[in-house]
Amino acid sequence: MSLRLRFALACAGVFLVVGGLLVTVLYFVTRSNLDYRASVLTPTKITYVRDGEGVYSVQRYSPPYELARSFAIRASATYQNTALAGVRDIGGLAVLAGTGAAFGLGWRTAGVVLRPLRKVNESARRVAQSHDLTQRIAYRGPRDEVRELTDSYDTMLDRLARAFDGQRKFVANASHELRTPLTINRTLVDVAVRRPDATEDVRRLGESLLVVNTRHERLIDGLLALAEGEQAVLDRRPFDLADVAEHVLDQAAAEAEEREVTMHRLLDPAPTTGEAVLVERLVQNLVENAVRHNHAKGEVWVTTRRRAERVELVVANTGLQVPPYEIETIFEPFRRLHGDRLRSERGSGLGLSIVRVITEAHGGTVSARPRDEGGLMITVELPVDPAAP
Repeated sequence: MSLRLRFALACAGVFLVVGGLLVTVLYFVTRSNLDYRASVLTPTKITYVRDGEGVYSVQRYSPPYELARSFAIRASATYQNTALAGVRDIGGLAVLAGTGAAFGLGWRTAGVVLRPLRKVNESARRVAQSHDLTQRIAYRGPRDEVRELTDSYDTMLDRLARAFDGQRKFVANASHELRTPLTINRTLVDVAVRRPDATEDVRRLGESLLVVNTRHERLIDGLLALAEGEQAVLDRRPFDLADVAEHVLDQAAAEAEEREVTMHRLLDPAPTTGEAVLVERLVQNLVENAVRHNHAKGEVWVTTRRRAERVELVVANTGLQVPPYEIETIFEPFRRLHGDRLRSERGSGLGLSIVRVITEAHGGTVSARPRDEGGLMITVELPVDPAAP
């Protein structure tokens, strides 16, 4: 139940209890005041009889007074029953009517009191859905508890925005600063290896250094993509997820052929909105993982489809068996399956982390499950384009 409904029910319940107690008290007070047994006629004749043990009295009435007394008792009883029935019935109806009125009044009062909180909730939901930490609630009501709550919330958003901006700037700056010397190192090593007088040992050493340098460049590119994916997706434009997947598959065809991996595609229209460049990086990471974490003559299946209010991208592959307990950790940064930390050609361990960050930035979800035949099946769900037919 909502807070407004609970407040209205509480008002109605309090009125029902208090009104019921008042009617009950009024009922017994009325009954006590109208007790017909206290209003009997005074006897006209008293006869005292004495015996051996004491004196006692016997009240006697004359016949006319006996008749009047009987009539008075019946009239008093009828009046008492009528009055008590009126107190009970009219009081009960009044309590029920007052309970309904208290519920309505409580509902209306709660609506007025909670109106600022609804505005705060709408602003907070807008900030959460947009991933834009620059927005603020900026409540301008009286300085009361609601104003204090919104001011505290805005202060927390300020601190979070500064923390995230500092983190993104640090990663971006560090990645750019590291990319320049790596590019220079790759150029120098490539020149040294291609020299005519280079010995076989120098060439082997140069090739090893180029492999390590390539690994570091992939790591830096992954950090940049991770920092970019954590930023808010403000420019939402419509595009078809099937077109993005087809473009990525065409680019990955050469590597798949080199590794003897067969790729199957079933690309149905999947209209969505967002940053197409980031979504392309998402699909690229999934396809590259499916190809590289595979065995010779393996297979990869890529599917896009629309399901009601969501669009799906499913990437499945053959490969080694994946234990179910490792599924929960594969989306964490620098996590590799099967303890693979030496095969540099398989990436830096940031691929699926980037996938999760980009998916969440677009308001979607990503999940994975192991295939019985080996390998993984990863499903990405994104919101459908509202303007799509």
